[in-house]
Amino acid sequence: MFEKEIEFIAHEDYFALKEDYPIPIKLNIPQWYKKLEHTLQLKTVKGCMPFLDTLTSGYLLKMPQDFNVRHNVDNKNKEGETFKDSFQTFGLSDRFELLNAKDINLNSGSDIHNVKQLEGSPLVEKNKNLPLYKILNPWQIKTPKGYSCLFVPPLNNEDDRFSIIPGIVDTDIFPNEINFPIVLNGDKYPILETTIKKGTPYVQIIPFKRDNWKMKLSSGNQNKIRNSRLFYGLKLINIYKEKYWIKKSWK
Repeated sequence: MFEKEIEFIAHEDYFALKEDYPIPIKLNIPQWYKKLEHTLQLKTVKGCMPFLDTLTSGYLLKMPQDFNVRHNVDNKNKEGETFKDSFQTFGLSDRFELLNAKDINLNSGSDIHNVKQLEGSPLVEKNKNLPLYKILNPWQIKTPKGYSCLFVPPLNNEDDRFSIIPGIVDTDIFPNEINFPIVLNGDKYPILETTIKKGTPYVQIIPFKRDNWKMKLSSGNQNKIRNSRLFYGLKLINIYKEKYWIKKSWK
C-alpha cells in the first residue's frame, strides 16, 4: 500500500536542538496498558482493537517548553488588589535570545483566549471562568493535497491536569504553525499550581482524507444480522482482531 507522508517543519535553530521531535504516537503507549493481559479467564481492554487503535493512530506533539501554571490562585497586583492568577511562563525571551527567538513560535509571555470567545461552553466553567491559555507550537505541519488533520488530546492517555481544545485544520493548505488553546481541569483541580514540563505529551494528530458524505437510513435484513451474530459468537476470544481488524501503519 502506498504510504502518505506528513511533514513536520521547524525553524533551523530549534530543529538543531534535537529536542521533543514529533513521533508516531504508538511510541507513547501507557505502561498500565502494556501490563494488561487478555485471556479467557480475564478479558480486558488489551483485547479490544478499537481501543488499541486510539493509542496507536497518528502522531504525537510534546510540550516544547516548561509551562508554569498557577490556576485560580489568589494573587495581588502592584496596587495591592487581589485577583485570580491563572497562568505564567518563564522568562523565555531571554532564554531563547541566542536562538533568534522572534522566528521561533514559542511562548515568551501569556497568549490567551478571552472567556467570551467560548461564552456558554462548559469548557469555560471547567476552566473556572478564567482565560484559556494557548500553547504555541514550533512545528509547521504539512499533509498531501486533499488531507487534513484532526488534533485531539492523546486519546485514552491524556494528562489529567489539562487538555487542548480539539480542532481540524486543512494542513495541505494552511501555511503556518498551529497553536493549541488549553483547558485546565478545574473539575479535578479547583486550584492548581504545577509545571507542565517540557516533553509532556499533549496533542495527538490524526491525518485523514477530506471527502463529502451523505447520510442514509435503512432497516437491516434479520437473517443477515442473525448469521453475523452467530458467526461472531463461534469464537470465545479475539474474533474482531482475527477476522475484521485491519492493521494500520504509522511511521
